[in-house]
Amino acid sequence: MTSANGKGKEKAIDLTVAEDLSEGSDSDSDFSSSDSEFSSSSSESESEDLEALLDKAIRKAKEAERRMQSSKQDGEKEEEVITLDNDTLKPLPKLDPGNLPAPYIQLGETRFDGPSSIRDPDVEFAEKVAGSMSIPAPPIPPPELTKSGKPLTKKEKKELKRRTAGPDWFDLPAPPEAELPRLYREVEALRLRNQLDPKRFYRKDEGEGKGIKGLPKYFAVGTILPTSTPFGTPSADNLPRASRKRTLVEELVDDAEAKRYAKKKFEDLQTVRGAKGKNTLRVKQAMRRQKW
Repeated sequence: MTSANGKGKEKAIDLTVAEDLSEGSDSDSDFSSSDSEFSSSSSESESEDLEALLDKAIRKAKEAERRMQSSKQDGEKEEEVITLDNDTLKPLPKLDPGNLPAPYIQLGETRFDGPSSIRDPDVEFAEKVAGSMSIPAPPIPPPELTKSGKPLTKKEKKELKRRTAGPDWFDLPAPPEAELPRLYREVEALRLRNQLDPKRFYRKDEGEGKGIKGLPKYFAVGTILPTSTPFGTPSADNLPRASRKRTLVEELVDDAEAKRYAKKKFEDLQTVRGAKGKNTLRVKQAMRRQKW
C-alpha cells in the first residue's frame, strides 16, 4: 500500500509540475507575443512620427520658396524705372548770381540822402599796385659814440636808458643826486600846500615823511606857462616876467591871503616851540615852588 501510495503521490507531483510548466510556457508565450505586439506598434508609431515631421518640413520649405519668389517679384516691380527720351529744353539758370563787383556809387540809408561814397577803379588799382610794391627796410642806425668817438659799451647804454623813463613817459628825466636836496625842498613845499588853505584837502603822497628817499625816481618840477590874454595885459592868469618869482615858495608867500595864513601858522608853531624851548626852566621851577 505504501508503495502504491508512494507511486501515486509521485504521479500527482509530476502532474502538478507538468501543469505548472505548461502554464509557465503559456504565460511566456503570452508575454513574448505581447512584447512582439508592443515592439511592432512602437515601430509603427515612430515611422508615423517621422513621416509627419518630414511632411511638415517639406511644407515649410515650400512656403519659404513661395515667399522668396513673391518678394523677388515685388522688388522687381518696385525697381522698374521709366526711361524717357532726352529733354531738348535747356536747363534753367541758377538764381544765385555769385560774387558781384562793388558798385561805383553807394547810396545813403534813406532815399532822400545823396550818395555816401563814390568808388574810383583807377585809384583803387593805383593803391593796390603801391601796396604790392616791396618797401625797403629802414637803414640800421649808426652806433652811439662817446665824446672821444668810441662806441658805447653795454654798461654805458644801460646808464643812458636809466636816465629817462622812456618814450612812453615822455622821456621823464631822473634827476642827478647832487640836485636832490634842492628838488626835495620844492617837492616838500608842494606837499605842504594843504597847510596854506584850511578849506582844501589834498591826498597824502606815498613818499611823504620819508625825506629824500621818498622822492620818486623819475620826476620834474616846472611852471605852467599861461596863454596871453586877448588884450595882452597882465592878469591873474597871465603874469609878466617881472612879477614872477624864482621858486614856488616865493610865489605862495607873495600872495596876501596866503601870507596872512602862513604868518598865523608860524606864530602857532612858535608858541608851541617856545613852551618847550629855551627860557622855560625858570617858569617851570617857579610853578613847582610852594606858595606858602
